[in-house]
Amino acid sequence: MTDLQKKQILNMRKNGDGYKAIASALGLTRDTVRNFCKKNDMTGYGKVSAMNTDEKISGGKICANCCKPIEQSNKGRQKRFCSEKCRREWWKLHPEKINKKDTALYHLKCVYCGRDFVSYGNKNRKYCCHNCYIHDRFWKKEESIE
Repeated sequence: MTDLQKKQILNMRKNGDGYKAIASALGLTRDTVRNFCKKNDMTGYGKVSAMNTDEKISGGKICANCCKPIEQSNKGRQKRFCSEKCRREWWKLHPEKINKKDTALYHLKCVYCGRDFVSYGNKNRKYCCHNCYIHDRFWKKEESIE
């Protein structure tokens, strides 16, 4: 079983899918999926397992990305991920969960091309993109000659 298949099993199990549905979707045997789920403490009916997994994630017992157990320390904030790698992967897959404030959106005009653009969190931005910055900073003389 590959790492990709393991991640797919964990995700499908979190969504409440049963062993047979997962096995047919991934081209594995039902017993292989069941044994993997048993090893990772995701046994039982699919819907119940999904609810248990959600409770464990919200309680900080398992990683929100890979479902590995997390050891919580007595100090500081409760951990949500087992590693920095898992944290980055999860946020890459869930950009809609980022809390963006409307007060941090700035409507600006590009100095080079004159296009309107929106900047989040930086009201001092001058350019809409990197290309405009490069053209304005380094190619100004060459473009004005032509």
